[in-house]
Amino acid sequence: MPEQASDVRVEATRRLGPPLLASRLSPPAPPEPVVARPRLLRRLDAGAAGPVTLVSAPAGWGKTTLLAAWTRLAGASAGEGADVRGDGSVADSDRPAPAWLSVEAGDDGDRLWSYLAAALRAGAGPAHDDAPVPDRPPRPDQLELLAAALAACERPVLLVLDDLHRVTDPAALSGLDFLLRHTEQRLRLVIGARAGLPLPVHRLRLSGELTEIGPDDLAFTDDEVADLLAAHGVTLPGESLRRLRTRSGGWPAALRFAALALRRQPDPARWVEQFGGDQPDIAGYLHEEVLAAVDPAARDLLRRTALAETVCADLADALTGGSDAERILAGLAGDGGLLSRDESRPPWYRCHPLLADLLRAELARLPDEEVRELHLRAAGWYADNGRPAEGLRHALAAGHWDRATELFVARWPELAPYDGGEPAGPAPTPPPPEAVRRDPELALACAAERANAGDGAAAAAHLRAAAAYAGTLPTPRRDRFLRLATAVELTLSRLAGDHHEVRAAAARLIRARGAPPPSPDPGAVGEVAARGGVARGPEISPRTGEAAEPRTPPPGTGVAGARTSTADEVPEALAPSTAGPRGGATEDADLRAFAGTALGLVELAEGQLPAARFARALHAAREAGRPRTELVCLSRSALLQAVRGELRAAETSARAALAMPPCHGWACRLDCAYAHLALALVALHRDRPEEAAADLALAGPATGGEPGAAPGPGEAETAAAAVGALCRALLLHDRNEPAAGHRILAEARQRLAGRPQAAELTHRLLAADADLLGARGDLDAARDLLAGPVHERVEPVAPLAVALARVELRAGDPRAAGRVLPDWEGTDAAGWPLPVRLEAGLLHAALAGRDGDARRAGRLLEQVLDLAAPDGFRRVFTRADPAVRDLLAAHLDSGTAHWSMVSDLVRVADEPAERGAAEPGPTLEEPLTERELTILRYLQSILSNVEIASELSLSVNTVKTHVRNIYRKLDATRRREAVRRARELRLI
Repeated sequence: MPEQASDVRVEATRRLGPPLLASRLSPPAPPEPVVARPRLLRRLDAGAAGPVTLVSAPAGWGKTTLLAAWTRLAGASAGEGADVRGDGSVADSDRPAPAWLSVEAGDDGDRLWSYLAAALRAGAGPAHDDAPVPDRPPRPDQLELLAAALAACERPVLLVLDDLHRVTDPAALSGLDFLLRHTEQRLRLVIGARAGLPLPVHRLRLSGELTEIGPDDLAFTDDEVADLLAAHGVTLPGESLRRLRTRSGGWPAALRFAALALRRQPDPARWVEQFGGDQPDIAGYLHEEVLAAVDPAARDLLRRTALAETVCADLADALTGGSDAERILAGLAGDGGLLSRDESRPPWYRCHPLLADLLRAELARLPDEEVRELHLRAAGWYADNGRPAEGLRHALAAGHWDRATELFVARWPELAPYDGGEPAGPAPTPPPPEAVRRDPELALACAAERANAGDGAAAAAHLRAAAAYAGTLPTPRRDRFLRLATAVELTLSRLAGDHHEVRAAAARLIRARGAPPPSPDPGAVGEVAARGGVARGPEISPRTGEAAEPRTPPPGTGVAGARTSTADEVPEALAPSTAGPRGGATEDADLRAFAGTALGLVELAEGQLPAARFARALHAAREAGRPRTELVCLSRSALLQAVRGELRAAETSARAALAMPPCHGWACRLDCAYAHLALALVALHRDRPEEAAADLALAGPATGGEPGAAPGPGEAETAAAAVGALCRALLLHDRNEPAAGHRILAEARQRLAGRPQAAELTHRLLAADADLLGARGDLDAARDLLAGPVHERVEPVAPLAVALARVELRAGDPRAAGRVLPDWEGTDAAGWPLPVRLEAGLLHAALAGRDGDARRAGRLLEQVLDLAAPDGFRRVFTRADPAVRDLLAAHLDSGTAHWSMVSDLVRVADEPAERGAAEPGPTLEEPLTERELTILRYLQSILSNVEIASELSLSVNTVKTHVRNIYRKLDATRRREAVRRARELRLI
């Protein structure tokens, strides 16, 4: 029992002579109420099987609480035969009871080793009471004797060292390092520390002897937050609970402060909305426990960079006027743990949300002129480094109206909001009326900034203010004003989900590329301003090129006023202009890119697959040199190429998108998600399910996350959600869970119901659903699902007809299959998505083989291979019916230009049967932990350690440590060797 162990430790201290505090040799009582965290107890159990476990995080992350709870439970393993009870306690096991030592500030070598001696004696137990443990820093000969004695112990000595960062003299711990290296792993350390640990952490990490638990691991999950609040008698709605978790970053100290405060609140949900780092208890704790230990130069850097959500070293140097920001930021993110960093090059950093609140409050106390100068520096840096939206925000915050207007006019196409999400912070102070009166484009700049931040109401107000003074502009400026105002209107319409008005505004922008319209009547501008809109020239018919009859704008048509009726004719207008576009080739490309991207996003939201639209907009964005617009088009093009079956092009586009600078620093998460979704679909077609699952997890912002979750913000990600559902369903089918896949597809089809534009996606989902029903043996249900649309010839019918033919073939009716199967070699088939065409070709080959026409079957199969090989298609073969496997095997004997590919496909097709017939395989001497098994599955993919860490929400170092442990346990030296060995052991 822990109490008995404590008695032993106190008795040992008495025999040493100098009195020692028993409280430092026993774990402190945990704060009440206790929240059970079995997932972390299991992590400690697994780590304690190795030499060193390091629990490292800043103050308030629950290191001591966790270690004390684990120590009091005697280190019993929850993952190796012991059970975690409901209260978080762990059943007894054969693990040695850990000895505890709390390190205090001022502990020198003598004082530290006097306590270490007591703890080591207690950990070794009475049987080793005469072990030669020195009570002061040992000499080399004493260390060797002690190492030999520990190595001879029957059970490992488990020692918990809390707050080890308080030891500032590395020499004081040199003896401990020696013992770790020479006790044959009989000494095991579990360490809690904040930063600056005076142990060879890098060597331990490199050798795979270090298990790390950091802030990301210690952060409370949603369930743990709910448990904590329930223990304090607080109930919150689900949305408020998630907001509290997000705002606190899962920081345990902040959550305990919040739980205590919420007990006194009459309206807890409203209090959570206002929760931040300026709460007195939290601010005081951050000042005393976190910032007090930060070097003054580093603290000044943190304060000055607090005006940016994320920061890189170059931006930090620009804001502070220094040159060593990289060193400071790296230190704060490494040993200090105060910053998180991404894996881009150069790296970007960000503060914990509550610390950022506090630093911004400190920043606001600086003199106004100093704060304005910081905003000006930020505006200049962002504008020069491809982030004009942030540059505009800071120029407005600095009150530099001319600079803000210039930035808006020059960079307006890149100011559109493409990433969804919550508004980006408070609005800058609006310019005075006289500044807007002097230059109405300043109000347009304010409208664009607010639209980019997601604040549509404020943006519309600025747009109305701009329109009110537009009549004072000279004619050339007025023409430019109208184009810019239309672009802002388009953006607001897209934010509001008004697809009709997006098309109308896009049509007006496209018409602006031709010859200048008749000069607007100066009086008309004032009239439009009075109704809160923007003046337009006459409507132009795209078909005739003549002015249409003027229309009276109906009420409720939005900020802009009237709608156009030519939305469906916009696509024809997006070719490069030959009419001498106003403003030159760059402006023409800007208009094509901006309007084309907006129309493509609208069509995606409706469930269409506008590949050609995004391809044209991508070309125009590159021509105009607009990287932000290019990223949007490139990421969506990647997905659409993957849907079409252009796997090589999709992979190239997706990886190029992820490598673009706008994706760095936690920016453009939605665009990155589209790229990952494209890679997931590519991996699925290439029959790499683990890789597909990993990329699919990273596509959450576009697909809506887990099955059953809603799509992304608003309706914006309709197509991505459908493709994500298709991927999930096929992965579940591969895991022999067709019923779960069927439910996902049914939900996805329901979301597309009533969208005639989404017919292609709907039919792909329908075909996949029928295939899953067929795999379950429910052929009648599969036939009923497909028969109606196929017989009614609802286009596109090819995916449904191919799926129905497969159902009939599975039902043993090749005649019915042949009747319904479309001609895959016909003219129309060239326009089918490649996966559909390949499936049709294989079915034709299977029918020919069934009819005994081996020659024709071989010719058809070779044609299918010719189409599949360049893009690396495999799934269409490996997951096909057994008849296709027999065709492939026979094809090897008859000769093929794809011998290597066919040989591999036949081998893979044979593997499931071989695995099922094999005898049980050998087992490992040291089993893999649950986390190691999870990472082992990802090692089968081409994901890097960084990508695996991102997918599992772990630090890269933690993943590397697990990988080294996997290699050691599997007796492997490389990833491929480890995967091969794991397959032999049937671990994967």
